Parts: sequence; C-alpha cells; structure tokens
Amino acid sequence: MTVHPTDADHIQTQTDANEQTKALAAESSSISEVSNDNRHGAATTARQWQVLSQLQRNRWVGTTHIYEQLMMAGFDISLRTVQRDLNALAKRFPIEKNNANPQGWRWCDDAPLQSLPHMNLSQAVAFNMVEANLTQLLPPVILDELFPWFDLARRQLKNSKVTHSWIDRVRIEPATQPLIAPHIDLDSKDNIYHSLFYQLQIKACYTRSNKSQSSEYILNPIAIIQRGVIIYLLATRTDDPEVVIRTFALHRFASVEILESAAKTPDNFQLDTYLDAGGMGFSHPLFSELPDHGKNTAIELQFTTQAGKSLTESKLSDDQTVTLDDDKLTIQATVNLTSQLVWWLRGFGSGLLDAKPQLLYQAVLDKSLDDK
Repeated sequence: MTVHPTDADHIQTQTDANEQTKALAAESSSISEVSNDNRHGAATTARQWQVLSQLQRNRWVGTTHIYEQLMMAGFDISLRTVQRDLNALAKRFPIEKNNANPQGWRWCDDAPLQSLPHMNLSQAVAFNMVEANLTQLLPPVILDELFPWFDLARRQLKNSKVTHSWIDRVRIEPATQPLIAPHIDLDSKDNIYHSLFYQLQIKACYTRSNKSQSSEYILNPIAIIQRGVIIYLLATRTDDPEVVIRTFALHRFASVEILESAAKTPDNFQLDTYLDAGGMGFSHPLFSELPDHGKNTAIELQFTTQAGKSLTESKLSDDQTVTLDDDKLTIQATVNLTSQLVWWLRGFGSGLLDAKPQLLYQAVLDKSLDDK
C-alpha cells in the first residue's frame, strides 16, 4: 500500500525544518556570544579587579572617585559601567553600599580581606618613590619582600599617562654639590642591616679614615643614618668601657660577620634626641674647650645683605632673630657648634663678615687660637 503525504504532513515537515533552522541560528548566536565573552572577559576581569582594589574597610569610597581612578589607569569606560560592576561584584564579594548621593561603597566590616594582586595608582606612585629614594636605607629582609611590589608599581605606572607624568615632574635634589657615593662592600652592608634588624652583634674589619690598616672590632649596631651620599652605622665597641656611641662609614668596612650574641643599646638612647643634640655634626677640635663641646651655643653671624638673604626664609633655629643695618644682615640663633656648621659657613666666602663666638670665626677662617 502506498501512503501519500497529507497537507498536515507537509506542514509538520516545514515546521521541523524551521525549528532546525532556528536551533542552528541560536547555536550560532550562542557561539558568537561565547567568542565575544572570551574577547572581553579578560578586560572585564582586569577592570573589576581594579574596582575592588579601590575599596577600603571602614571608609566609604564614592563611585565617581572609582571611575576617575579607572580612567587614569587607562580604562575607557563610563560611570554607569562602574556602577554596574559594583552591583555585580556585590553578589560575589562582601562589599556594601550606602544610601548617600553620590553613592559610596566599602568592604563589609566582617569581610575576610586578602591581598589582591593589584595596587591602585596612588600606591604605585608611593612604591615608585620609595624605590627611588629609600632602598639604600632598607634592610635586605624587607627589600626582598618589596621588590615584587616595586615591579608591580612600575608596570602599573607604565599604563597610566596621567600618573606617569607626575613621576616625570617630581625630583629630590641635594642642596649641596652632588657627589658620587663611595663603593660599599655589599656583603658587609647586608650583614650590617641584618644584624641591626635582628639586634645582633657583629665582628667587623674596619679601616678608620686616619689609618691605612684595618682593625677588628666587635660592635653593637644601634642605628643607620644616611648623610648626603655617605651611609653611617651608629654603634658601640664592646672593648670600650665608656660605651661611647661612634660613627662608622659603611664604605670603610672590609668584612662583617654576624654573631649570635644580642646587641646592647645604651640605656635611654633615642635616635632623634641623639641627632637633635648634634650627634652627626661631628665635633671640631677648636670647640673642645667650650662647655659641653659647644652644644646649644648662642651665635651671632654678620653677612652682606645679599649673602644672608636666604636665612630670612630658612631659619637656623626657632629662636632666630634677624637685624638689617644698611648693607649688613645680622643673624642671632642658638645652634650646636660642629664641623658641619663650620663647613657650611665657609661656603659663604666673603659674604660672611664676622661670627661670634670668636672660636667659631677662627674655625671658619681655619685659624688656631695662637694665630694672629
């Protein structure tokens, strides 16, 4: 028996064909959407990661601020995109918003925050400036942890034209003649910083500035101070019954061995107090006969008006007074008499007309008490 297709069969066949066409179109559209998601997924993740990195705990951050930070970082987006990102992220992360206008966001108080592998532009600028200016003063144990962050900061700033221009416009310049730093034995430096960080004694082979042969000391490291291009270690010698705090230039260490014994710091030692008392000014032989070697001494300096002009803006001391008399300028102040003060005053040349006490002026002129 031959079966002829009916009109209903034709309709069903056509319907099935249409459904297959729709299915193929839907599948094609789905594949297209997946491909599109793949292209934009990485960019979206990077952007949303940046959004999360802007949020803080216990402080509301406005959506406009987040938007501005993303624009500076090179994301070409709208404020509405940031708002959508925040609402989407709130479904997956413990962040919350307030009802203020403009709206603010923050991490929830009980959010288990973890370190995000990202930093915002402000943090990148800070890390960049730390790397440029403070690495000489940081111990290796800290530097080892910071190097990845320094690298991350450089890469973050590289992608931000606005912030990178700030780095190109900021410098720290010395007020004196720039000098090339002397060579420092890196192993010695690392061991000194390590011993200071962990408060351990060191055995050091050190050559003093007035000696040609090195000597061996066991030292108690106390502090590190950078003065100009020279880095100094403050320490006491274990063979010194007076427990005098001495300065050791790092470039004069030939070798340093870290000991297991704990370093001893003098009782009541405070680094700021030591520096305020002129500890790094270095003493001058002419001032040894003065009470307390010239600390907190009242001085009077006479300059030509042009030479002393800068001291009317930058004071020598809080109690400084300035007197103008014709073409002379007189400065009265209370300072520590040190070699540093002497070297500084010599830089004025003939612009310095007189100085009191007389010992100070003799030191500036490089004359002894017996010179006429």
